[in-house]
Amino acid sequence: MELKLLARKRPSGASAAAFAACVAVGLAAHPSLAQNAPAPTAPAPAAPAAPAQPASPAPSLEPKAIEILKATSQKLAAARTLAFTAVSTYERAARNGQPLYYSSIHEVTVERPDKLRVITPGDGTPDEFYYDGKTMMAYVPSSNVVAVADAPPTLDKLLDEAWEKAAIYFPFADVLASDPYAELSKTLKSAFYVGRSIAVGGVPTDMIALTGDEVAAEVWIGVADHLPRQVRVVYANEPAHARYQTVFSNWRLNLPVYPATFANPKALKAEHIEFAPPGDATPPPEVNQPPAEKKQ
Repeated sequence: MELKLLARKRPSGASAAAFAACVAVGLAAHPSLAQNAPAPTAPAPAAPAAPAQPASPAPSLEPKAIEILKATSQKLAAARTLAFTAVSTYERAARNGQPLYYSSIHEVTVERPDKLRVITPGDGTPDEFYYDGKTMMAYVPSSNVVAVADAPPTLDKLLDEAWEKAAIYFPFADVLASDPYAELSKTLKSAFYVGRSIAVGGVPTDMIALTGDEVAAEVWIGVADHLPRQVRVVYANEPAHARYQTVFSNWRLNLPVYPATFANPKALKAEHIEFAPPGDATPPPEVNQPPAEKKQ
């Protein structure tokens, strides 16, 4: 359900908390498998071409695909509370051009319409995000720093404001929307049914292909429970054509959630910093100013 990304700027990809320093794991380059690959054989003579048959145009919004998407949206929107695990993976090129894949685990708890907790234990720098309907707070325990800011009254508005203020992006944002299909339909250009699969966690899923203005996605949705199980996304305007994937598991809907879930007392005692996108921090004045000249 990541097609809200169609209406949102492409994520930079690293961490939920924009001020957290990401840890990039260096991987040794593997020898090219192509070195030992057998030489290509000559192609067989081509068979005479059959007369071309006019293809019937496929519907841009296939009814079966839309029906499945709407069922998922209704299931998510009706849940008073949500909890799930999301493992997001994104692709980046190494210095030698080899594609590397980095993953982050997110433990997510939601209480509609105005509460969110995201615990990201790794990979990268562990961080925590809290939203209680009045304030949002991003905390990095390893550095003991926290950013706190006023927040809008609903999750829908929070997702945009967190991006605008600090480039904080959640790869599972569309699951959190109050009406996921309504958000999706704003920019949806095509949707069609691909088939059945049991490859994601052994859960029978329906596969749906989606496209929008700048992104193409494939979504795996549980046949029985209508819950998202996996999303793969490619952005048309990204020069590297990198792939993004989110795998969902451990779904828990409508379970009681304690109010203390959406705060961390330790974070309030940490060193406070401002919410800002990466790279926007201004060095202390003494760093910018040359040393004062000695008076003669």
